[in-house]
Amino acid sequence: KHVIESLTRVPVEVEIASEFRYKNPIVSEKDLVIIVSQSGETADTLAALRLAKEKGAKTLAIVNVVGSSIAREAEHVIYTWAGPEIAVASTKAYTVQLSVMYLLGIKIALEKETISPDLAKHYQSVLFNIPELVEKVLATEETCKKCAEKFVNATDLFFLGRGIDYTCCMEGSLKLKEISYIHSEAYAAGELKHGTIALISDGTPVIALTTQDYLYEKMVSNIKEVKSRGACVLQLCKEGCQLDSSVYDDVIFIPDTDDLFAPLLSVVPLQMVAYYVAVLKGCDVDKPRNLAKSVTVE
Repeated sequence: KHVIESLTRVPVEVEIASEFRYKNPIVSEKDLVIIVSQSGETADTLAALRLAKEKGAKTLAIVNVVGSSIAREAEHVIYTWAGPEIAVASTKAYTVQLSVMYLLGIKIALEKETISPDLAKHYQSVLFNIPELVEKVLATEETCKKCAEKFVNATDLFFLGRGIDYTCCMEGSLKLKEISYIHSEAYAAGELKHGTIALISDGTPVIALTTQDYLYEKMVSNIKEVKSRGACVLQLCKEGCQLDSSVYDDVIFIPDTDDLFAPLLSVVPLQMVAYYVAVLKGCDVDKPRNLAKSVTVE
């Protein structure tokens, strides 16, 4: 949503597939419904696709598995070609889906002339350079492991972020829950004082994302709020940012890149931290309890 709206200036609504068909959605033949699924067989997502078609909307599926039900039934399909997904909590499936969204956003923006051809080329260049930057992020593995050692005995953990960082927080929180079984929640940092801060006490682990330059000072202010109440803070930021050592206990750096593309980098250390927490707890990372590769029933 954030990426496509930023590039195209087109309003985008994000709906959870399991809720979509129960809320009498306002969808018409003028709308495009994008269906995202790794397996292409998820029951509630398939039902949402069928409802969108019944209402006359154009449908585009972004899936990994060729020939899956969603891929067959959608009018248009973009395959992610991520390869077989072994772990339920799959970094490659997520990042490739996200990359497709970036490419789609750039293409739509170019067609609508909301960005210039030169800017589109720049964004494309930044995107194509992401794999090289991910290699640098992977070099933070030891730092991620040391941070995981601090979180392994936690009963609760909170992620904080603003703007596009908040959406990345939700992914990081989900992965931690899925594979380590630690209760974790992602919160929009601007909402901190509206109730969430009541959950912070001495030693509460907090992972704070601060990759958006225009929101950095606001985030630092929010981090100070949780730090003053005893939180143990892991700050994730871009190289070169002005750090305040009083607001964090540990820090992980990602390479400097355009704010818009930072989630492709910041999600990697978040998932590595989740991975090492799970490993240290003795959890089966590839086969988390109670989870299935495809959710085929509601």
